[in-house]
Amino acid sequence: MSILARRAAAEVIGTAFLVMAVVGSGVMATRLSPDDVGLQLLQNSLATGAALVALIVALQPVSASFNPVVTLVERALGMLDTRTAAGLVGAQFAGGLAGTIAANLMFGLDAVTVSTQERTGAGLWLGEVIATVGLLLVVFGAVRSGRADRVAFAVGGYIAAAYWFTSSTSFANPAVTLARTVTDSFTGIAPSSVPAFILAQLLGGAAGYVLVRFLYPTLATSAVEADRKVLS
Repeated sequence: MSILARRAAAEVIGTAFLVMAVVGSGVMATRLSPDDVGLQLLQNSLATGAALVALIVALQPVSASFNPVVTLVERALGMLDTRTAAGLVGAQFAGGLAGTIAANLMFGLDAVTVSTQERTGAGLWLGEVIATVGLLLVVFGAVRSGRADRVAFAVGGYIAAAYWFTSSTSFANPAVTLARTVTDSFTGIAPSSVPAFILAQLLGGAAGYVLVRFLYPTLATSAVEADRKVLS
Protein backbone atom coordinates (compact mmCIF):
# COMPACT_ATOMS: atom_id res chain seq x y z
CA MET A 1 0.00 0.00 0.00
CA SER A 2 1.33 3.45 -0.90
CA ILE A 3 2.20 6.04 1.72
CA LEU A 4 -0.61 8.30 0.50
CA ALA A 5 -3.14 5.48 0.78
CA ARG A 6 -2.04 4.75 4.33
CA ARG A 7 -2.24 8.41 5.27
CA ALA A 8 -5.67 8.80 3.67
CA ALA A 9 -6.92 5.71 5.50
CA ALA A 10 -5.66 7.15 8.79
CA GLU A 11 -7.49 10.41 8.08
CA VAL A 12 -10.74 8.60 7.23
CA ILE A 13 -10.55 6.51 10.40
CA GLY A 14 -9.43 9.34 12.67
CA THR A 15 -11.99 11.85 11.42
CA ALA A 16 -14.76 9.25 11.61
CA PHE A 17 -13.96 8.44 15.23
CA LEU A 18 -13.62 12.13 16.07
CA VAL A 19 -17.10 12.83 14.68
CA MET A 20 -18.49 9.76 16.42
CA ALA A 21 -17.15 11.19 19.66
CA VAL A 22 -18.70 14.60 18.97
CA VAL A 23 -22.11 13.40 17.79
CA GLY A 24 -22.37 10.29 19.95
CA SER A 25 -21.47 12.05 23.19
CA GLY A 26 -23.93 14.80 22.29
CA VAL A 27 -26.75 12.30 21.94
CA MET A 28 -25.73 10.50 25.11
CA ALA A 29 -25.52 13.78 27.02
CA THR A 30 -29.04 14.84 26.06
CA ARG A 31 -30.37 11.46 27.17
CA LEU A 32 -28.51 11.40 30.48
CA SER A 33 -29.04 15.09 31.34
CA PRO A 34 -32.15 16.14 29.41
CA ASP A 35 -32.84 19.24 31.51
CA ASP A 36 -29.34 20.68 31.90
CA VAL A 37 -27.78 22.13 28.74
CA GLY A 38 -24.65 23.21 30.60
CA LEU A 39 -24.02 19.67 31.79
CA GLN A 40 -24.69 18.39 28.27
CA LEU A 41 -22.01 20.70 26.92
CA LEU A 42 -19.57 19.63 29.63
CA GLN A 43 -20.08 15.97 28.81
CA ASN A 44 -19.76 16.66 25.08
CA SER A 45 -16.59 18.73 25.44
CA LEU A 46 -14.82 16.28 27.74
CA ALA A 47 -15.59 13.32 25.48
CA THR A 48 -14.40 15.20 22.40
CA GLY A 49 -11.18 16.41 24.01
CA ALA A 50 -10.34 12.97 25.37
CA ALA A 51 -11.05 11.30 22.03
CA LEU A 52 -8.80 13.78 20.24
CA VAL A 53 -5.90 12.99 22.56
CA ALA A 54 -6.29 9.25 22.03
CA LEU A 55 -6.76 9.45 18.26
CA ILE A 56 -3.80 11.75 17.69
CA VAL A 57 -1.52 9.63 19.87
CA ALA A 58 -2.57 6.51 17.95
CA LEU A 59 -2.50 7.88 14.40
CA GLN A 60 0.13 10.63 14.48
CA PRO A 61 2.87 8.29 13.19
CA VAL A 62 0.77 7.89 10.00
CA SER A 63 -1.44 10.99 9.68
CA ALA A 64 -3.55 12.76 12.29
CA SER A 65 -4.78 16.15 11.10
CA PHE A 66 -8.49 15.23 10.85
CA ASN A 67 -9.10 18.79 9.68
CA PRO A 68 -8.94 20.31 6.17
CA VAL A 69 -7.80 23.69 7.53
CA VAL A 70 -4.83 22.08 9.27
CA THR A 71 -4.01 20.16 6.10
CA LEU A 72 -4.23 23.30 3.95
CA VAL A 73 -1.87 25.13 6.29
CA GLU A 74 0.51 22.17 6.15
CA ARG A 75 0.44 22.55 2.37
CA ALA A 76 1.04 26.31 2.60
CA LEU A 77 4.01 25.68 4.90
CA GLY A 78 5.49 23.20 2.43
CA MET A 79 4.95 20.19 4.67
CA LEU A 80 2.78 18.44 2.03
CA ASP A 81 2.57 18.44 -1.74
CA THR A 82 -0.68 19.37 -3.49
CA ARG A 83 -1.64 15.80 -4.41
CA THR A 84 -1.19 14.57 -0.85
CA ALA A 85 -3.10 17.51 0.61
CA ALA A 86 -6.02 16.96 -1.77
CA GLY A 87 -6.16 13.26 -0.93
CA LEU A 88 -6.12 13.90 2.81
CA VAL A 89 -8.81 16.59 2.63
CA GLY A 90 -11.08 14.27 0.65
CA ALA A 91 -10.47 11.53 3.21
CA GLN A 92 -11.36 13.88 6.08
CA PHE A 93 -14.70 14.83 4.55
CA ALA A 94 -15.52 11.18 3.81
CA GLY A 95 -14.54 10.09 7.30
CA GLY A 96 -16.59 12.83 8.91
CA LEU A 97 -19.78 11.83 7.12
CA ALA A 98 -19.18 8.16 7.90
CA GLY A 99 -18.69 9.03 11.57
CA THR A 100 -21.99 10.88 11.81
CA ILE A 101 -23.88 8.03 10.16
CA ALA A 102 -22.27 5.52 12.53
CA ALA A 103 -23.12 7.65 15.58
CA ASN A 104 -26.72 8.06 14.46
CA LEU A 105 -27.11 4.31 13.99
CA MET A 106 -25.47 3.48 17.33
CA PHE A 107 -28.10 5.50 19.15
CA GLY A 108 -31.06 4.18 17.21
CA LEU A 109 -31.52 7.25 15.03
CA ASP A 110 -32.02 7.35 11.29
CA ALA A 111 -28.70 7.02 9.50
CA VAL A 112 -29.13 10.46 7.95
CA THR A 113 -31.38 13.20 9.29
CA VAL A 114 -30.80 16.76 8.10
CA SER A 115 -30.22 19.06 11.04
CA THR A 116 -32.68 21.86 11.72
CA GLN A 117 -30.44 23.66 14.23
CA GLU A 118 -29.62 27.10 12.87
CA ARG A 119 -26.29 28.53 13.99
CA THR A 120 -25.91 32.01 12.58
CA GLY A 121 -24.85 35.52 13.52
CA ALA A 122 -21.72 37.65 13.61
CA GLY A 123 -20.81 36.51 17.11
CA LEU A 124 -20.81 32.85 16.12
CA TRP A 125 -18.80 33.55 12.97
CA LEU A 126 -16.23 35.50 14.96
CA GLY A 127 -16.12 32.61 17.39
CA GLU A 128 -15.22 30.27 14.53
CA VAL A 129 -12.45 32.57 13.31
CA ILE A 130 -10.97 32.75 16.82
CA ALA A 131 -11.37 29.03 17.48
CA THR A 132 -9.57 28.16 14.25
CA VAL A 133 -6.73 30.64 14.79
CA GLY A 134 -6.17 29.24 18.26
CA LEU A 135 -6.20 25.66 17.05
CA LEU A 136 -3.56 26.39 14.43
CA LEU A 137 -1.34 28.16 16.95
CA VAL A 138 -1.60 25.16 19.26
CA VAL A 139 -0.88 22.61 16.53
CA PHE A 140 1.92 24.37 14.69
CA GLY A 141 3.37 26.07 17.74
CA ALA A 142 4.05 22.62 19.16
CA VAL A 143 5.20 21.08 15.86
CA ARG A 144 7.47 23.89 14.69
CA SER A 145 9.15 24.23 18.06
CA GLY A 146 10.10 20.56 18.13
CA ARG A 147 7.40 19.36 20.52
CA ALA A 148 5.27 17.28 18.16
CA ASP A 149 5.00 14.57 20.83
CA ARG A 150 2.83 16.97 22.85
CA VAL A 151 0.41 17.92 20.09
CA ALA A 152 -2.22 15.36 21.12
CA PHE A 153 -2.53 16.70 24.65
CA ALA A 154 -2.36 20.33 23.55
CA VAL A 155 -5.08 19.90 20.91
CA GLY A 156 -7.36 17.82 23.12
CA GLY A 157 -7.09 20.34 25.93
CA TYR A 158 -7.59 23.30 23.64
CA ILE A 159 -10.71 21.92 21.95
CA ALA A 160 -12.27 20.92 25.27
CA ALA A 161 -11.68 24.48 26.52
CA ALA A 162 -12.76 26.17 23.27
CA TYR A 163 -16.18 24.53 23.54
CA TRP A 164 -16.66 26.89 26.46
CA PHE A 165 -14.86 30.11 25.60
CA THR A 166 -16.07 30.50 22.01
CA SER A 167 -19.63 31.47 21.18
CA SER A 168 -19.83 28.83 18.43
CA THR A 169 -18.60 25.97 20.67
CA SER A 170 -15.53 25.68 18.43
CA PHE A 171 -16.34 23.67 15.32
CA ALA A 172 -13.04 24.92 13.78
CA ASN A 173 -13.11 22.15 11.16
CA PRO A 174 -14.88 22.16 7.77
CA ALA A 175 -15.09 18.36 7.57
CA VAL A 176 -16.68 18.08 11.00
CA THR A 177 -18.97 21.01 10.25
CA LEU A 178 -20.33 19.38 7.09
CA ALA A 179 -20.66 16.02 8.82
CA ARG A 180 -22.79 17.55 11.56
CA THR A 181 -25.46 18.58 9.03
CA VAL A 182 -26.73 14.99 8.82
CA THR A 183 -27.69 14.57 12.45
CA ASP A 184 -30.66 16.38 13.94
CA SER A 185 -29.28 16.10 17.45
CA PHE A 186 -27.50 18.23 20.07
CA THR A 187 -24.41 18.76 17.92
CA GLY A 188 -26.15 19.26 14.57
CA ILE A 189 -25.94 22.31 12.35
CA ALA A 190 -28.43 23.24 9.65
CA PRO A 191 -27.01 23.10 6.10
CA SER A 192 -27.90 26.76 5.58
CA SER A 193 -25.53 27.70 8.42
CA VAL A 194 -22.56 25.79 7.00
CA PRO A 195 -21.20 28.15 4.30
CA ALA A 196 -20.67 31.03 6.74
CA PHE A 197 -19.09 28.69 9.29
CA ILE A 198 -16.67 27.26 6.76
CA LEU A 199 -15.82 30.71 5.42
CA ALA A 200 -15.06 31.83 8.98
CA GLN A 201 -12.87 28.77 9.48
CA LEU A 202 -10.95 29.49 6.28
CA LEU A 203 -10.45 33.10 7.34
CA GLY A 204 -9.20 31.83 10.68
CA GLY A 205 -6.93 29.45 8.81
CA ALA A 206 -5.41 32.30 6.80
CA ALA A 207 -4.90 34.41 9.91
CA GLY A 208 -3.46 31.44 11.77
CA TYR A 209 -1.03 30.74 8.95
CA VAL A 210 0.26 34.31 9.07
CA LEU A 211 0.72 34.13 12.84
CA VAL A 212 2.47 30.77 12.65
CA ARG A 213 4.92 32.08 10.04
CA PHE A 214 5.55 35.18 12.15
CA LEU A 215 6.00 33.41 15.49
CA TYR A 216 7.77 30.30 14.20
CA PRO A 217 9.59 31.32 11.01
CA THR A 218 11.79 28.22 11.02
CA LEU A 219 11.41 24.63 12.15
CA ALA A 220 13.37 23.51 15.19
CA THR A 221 16.06 20.97 14.32
CA SER A 222 14.24 18.24 16.22
CA ALA A 223 11.07 18.98 14.25
CA VAL A 224 12.89 18.57 10.93
CA GLU A 225 14.36 15.24 12.02
CA ALA A 226 10.97 14.00 13.25
CA ASP A 227 9.35 14.97 9.96
CA ARG A 228 11.94 12.97 8.03
CA LYS A 229 11.23 9.87 10.11
CA VAL A 230 7.47 9.87 9.50
CA LEU A 231 6.53 6.76 7.50
CA SER A 232 10.19 6.12 6.63
